[in-house]
Amino acid sequence: MDFDPYLDRLSMIIVGGLLPQTHALQIPLGESRIAGTDFSMGEAPAFFVDELQKGYGNGFDIKSKGGETAILVGNRTYVIGGACEESPLSIGVQIFDQSTGEWIYPTVLGTKPKTCKGLSAVLLSEDRILITKNGSTPDDFAWFLEVDTQYVRQQKKILGPDVVAWSKGVRGYAEKPIVISGPSGVGKGTLISMLMKEYPSMFGFSVSHTTRPPRAMEKDGVHYHFIERSAMEKEIEDGKFLEFASVHGNLYGTSVEAVEVVADDGKRCILDIDVQGARSVRASSLEAIFIFVCPPSMEELEKRLRARGTETEEQVLKRLKNAKAEIEQGQSSGIFVHMLYNDNLEECYKSLKKLLGLDGTVTAPPKSSPKVVDLPMDHSVAKIDHRIIINSKTPELGKASTNMIVLDVSSLKGGAPGRTRGLDIYTMDSFLDGLAGIIN
Repeated sequence: MDFDPYLDRLSMIIVGGLLPQTHALQIPLGESRIAGTDFSMGEAPAFFVDELQKGYGNGFDIKSKGGETAILVGNRTYVIGGACEESPLSIGVQIFDQSTGEWIYPTVLGTKPKTCKGLSAVLLSEDRILITKNGSTPDDFAWFLEVDTQYVRQQKKILGPDVVAWSKGVRGYAEKPIVISGPSGVGKGTLISMLMKEYPSMFGFSVSHTTRPPRAMEKDGVHYHFIERSAMEKEIEDGKFLEFASVHGNLYGTSVEAVEVVADDGKRCILDIDVQGARSVRASSLEAIFIFVCPPSMEELEKRLRARGTETEEQVLKRLKNAKAEIEQGQSSGIFVHMLYNDNLEECYKSLKKLLGLDGTVTAPPKSSPKVVDLPMDHSVAKIDHRIIINSKTPELGKASTNMIVLDVSSLKGGAPGRTRGLDIYTMDSFLDGLAGIIN
């Protein structure tokens, strides 16, 4: 029986013992060896600290509490592991520039992974590195260090040439967030309330940030994330906010993390923001559905505003002026893909549900239940095409028993400053299971 090239390479790994030969990738505490590896086609170049010291006078002293690993990207060796100086509980990142012989301490963006007992690294492409953490929980198993993605390149223009960014790997996908805009009085709040009432477990709101002090009965993390102005300005500078605005001297904004938290909870995030905020979201890396709700006419909008009886004459005229400008921007800016005309509330709501696939015309993909990932301390890692093979061998009844975890990274989406979604993780207990899993 002839195997295809992919299966031939897999059989080399399982039967031929390729992975144990490349075990240098994982470095336990106390050893001074650093391994940098792209295991495509079984190649495993290794780098050692003493060799780097001989070639360059700078030297490097490993004093981490956990394992460290290194990987070569172009002419730079990224040393990952140990503790970060700015945040001792987070994994550190340093760069050795082989062209200059100098060590670089880059600006590290994103939510940093916590230190661990050991880690492994695989170069996925020239713009990102996959990091797997030893002895980690399933939701803290895989992280991506971005070194030259679009987000990192944008931040380099602001922060300087040496920038990297962390992004947490997440299994499966999330539904695209929904951005809904429209002038005051158009009825978008009513439409959102109807949606939330009919589908309470399907949709959620992100919690905004603000620099104003909390009012009576307001709880941090529930009504708003209350934050110091200097801290929020720093996070805005680091690209962690999708949109923000200054209102009466205080900053308000929606962070990437706030939207991701809603998705982590299995819900679809709704962003009720103005046109300016929608423009900022559109310019970000977030993939969303953009909807603008229009009144049937300015006369009808004025009628609705006056019927509310909540504004003075001056306020009504101001809202009408702003509404005219918003409608013009909403219809001509290219921000919004979908336009809804609320001349009849029930009909408009039906159109909104159809747009979101809630009328039976679109079937949502089934949600897969999470699988526990138990990454052993003693393991090896290889990359074959778009699959990462994590292999461990444990003695059993006098012979080697092969256990493997496979990460499929062929359909990744998102990235820093948010999550990297689309990981598919499954296990193999034997060679035959491995072949069956791949063939199917």
